[in-house]
Amino acid sequence: MRPDLQTQRTIAREAVVHGIGFFTGADVCLRFLPAEPGTGLVFSRADLPSAPAIPATIEHVLPQPRRTTLQNGEATIEMVEHVLAALSGLGIDQCHVEVEGPETPGCDGSSLAFVEALLDAGLVELDAPRIIYRILELRMLEDGAARIEAIPIPVDQLILSYELDYGDDNPIGRQSLQLVITPESFQKELAPSRTFLLEAEAQALRALGMGARLSERDLLIIGDKGPIDNAFRFPDECVRHKMLDLLGDFALLGRGLSGMIKAKRSGHHQNALMVRELTRDAPARSRGRAAFASTTS
Repeated sequence: MRPDLQTQRTIAREAVVHGIGFFTGADVCLRFLPAEPGTGLVFSRADLPSAPAIPATIEHVLPQPRRTTLQNGEATIEMVEHVLAALSGLGIDQCHVEVEGPETPGCDGSSLAFVEALLDAGLVELDAPRIIYRILELRMLEDGAARIEAIPIPVDQLILSYELDYGDDNPIGRQSLQLVITPESFQKELAPSRTFLLEAEAQALRALGMGARLSERDLLIIGDKGPIDNAFRFPDECVRHKMLDLLGDFALLGRGLSGMIKAKRSGHHQNALMVRELTRDAPARSRGRAAFASTTS
């Protein structure tokens, strides 16, 4: 973990992002607001009475297909992973996120709009130590063809590794990438990578009434010959987006992370399972660079 990420971090002023919800099709306004030390990352439904708050922790995850959803009581906010990836990737661990609706803005399916808004607002170091979960022993989770490992490393940093395997009969194929996560590497290598769907998956969602206001130009819909009416930003954009999702989901630890997360064919469900496993032995209160470890078979 870099020295400048050892203290808690928030933003200097409000940042606003407007867009359309991918699933609901509603117009959405999202506001990032500065937070005091010890607040953590907290979403709120600004459109509901009393603006109920939903902490961005694994205890508040509501299982949903194809996205990460948070819930507190009757209040839910869907598709939070790209917002969380932007915050985590920039090292922001204290922030209020107000959303005027049940879903965050989809924008272009990446974290880029959120990153640009946060950087424009400015980052502020707080006078409080950042809480770090440091992986000291191997953990491994297998769920069908998916696998995630949490691996100790000899240096204090976060490394993500992902192996994507769609086989040989479509344009995605097999892709893999490993990256040391810093604010700079995140902005350059992961933040612009977009949500992708196979053409058949997109058609199935539209049949359910989802994505009605989206076109092939709004996100990556991949047909037999590649993106339809669009183009890849990276030759391996699909694996980069899976890593972006991985980073966003692991922000649900509620603290920084030091170690390697190595994933193969995992999605939001498997990511959440591993986060729950990692938090199982975490104390309710800790200070500074906390270190936790245990082994699973």
